[in-house]
Amino acid sequence: MKKVKGIQAWIDGYSEMKTLADELELSFDFFKDELVTEEEVDEAYKKANEKLESLELKNMLRQEADQLGCVLKINSGAGGTESQDWASMLMRMYMRWAESNKYKLTISNLLEGDEAGIKTVTMQVEGDYAYGYLKGENGVHRLVRVSPYNAQGKRMTSFASVFATPLVDDSIEIEINQADYTWDTFRSGGAGGQNVNKVETGVRIRYNYKDPDTGETREILIENTESRSQLDNRENAMRLLRSQLYDLALKKKMAEQAKVEAGKKKIEWGSQIRSYVFDDRRVKDHRTNFQTSDVAGVMDGKIDGFIKAYLMEFATESEG
Repeated sequence: MKKVKGIQAWIDGYSEMKTLADELELSFDFFKDELVTEEEVDEAYKKANEKLESLELKNMLRQEADQLGCVLKINSGAGGTESQDWASMLMRMYMRWAESNKYKLTISNLLEGDEAGIKTVTMQVEGDYAYGYLKGENGVHRLVRVSPYNAQGKRMTSFASVFATPLVDDSIEIEINQADYTWDTFRSGGAGGQNVNKVETGVRIRYNYKDPDTGETREILIENTESRSQLDNRENAMRLLRSQLYDLALKKKMAEQAKVEAGKKKIEWGSQIRSYVFDDRRVKDHRTNFQTSDVAGVMDGKIDGFIKAYLMEFATESEG
């Protein structure tokens, strides 16, 4: 049913595009006969062009993982309050982007900063192609601004890292050996007096991951405090673990492809990808050189220009 739904979406997209193209052609004929204004022709062109760009963008997302939801983890860098504030600004940016694109967003784990902002947050963005659109956000984001936390009004540089991994669903099979993980429970943090703080509803899963190639073992730690139900938190923590294991397998596959396609430009995971310079009114992506002066818009979730530029340049490099 999911496959049928996906094919139907392409048929609907084509039908809608054809209708808009026909309407544009008709409005141009009407304009020559002076039945419509030039502004109405421009509006018809704008609608058709936006739909075409939307379909082009979706066409870049052909990998199995692209159609899945996304787990976004944001960690503040060194620098205390300043970088923690920056991490919370990035969290808001992605929340607004998800809201404007009608994705369901839930926060599964949040650790607040000592004075302001956040130290780390894990968010789940659920909906079609969420990972495909957000995978290019993976890396280090740099902020340059006159800090409100600095009495001398100095220009400060802050860093925060964003990790994007696919949110696996039931159609993806991941084997997890019960002997390789253990559970802990703890009281969730936050405002006192609520039930969530009185009972040990927070869960922590420790998983011993063994690299199938090297044989090396390392611990994967997942915490979940989203729900007041320990059972719900356990289920979601297990889902996040499956997502992380799937991502490890995916990155291994990408690394193998990169060796074969050594001539192609490599996508560096975890490198500095974008700078947000507030006083110069500039946000620039260092991989694509796409930039905008609409800093306020970007921080309000308008990052589609960066997403499109990244996919148009790099999407074909991860084709299997």
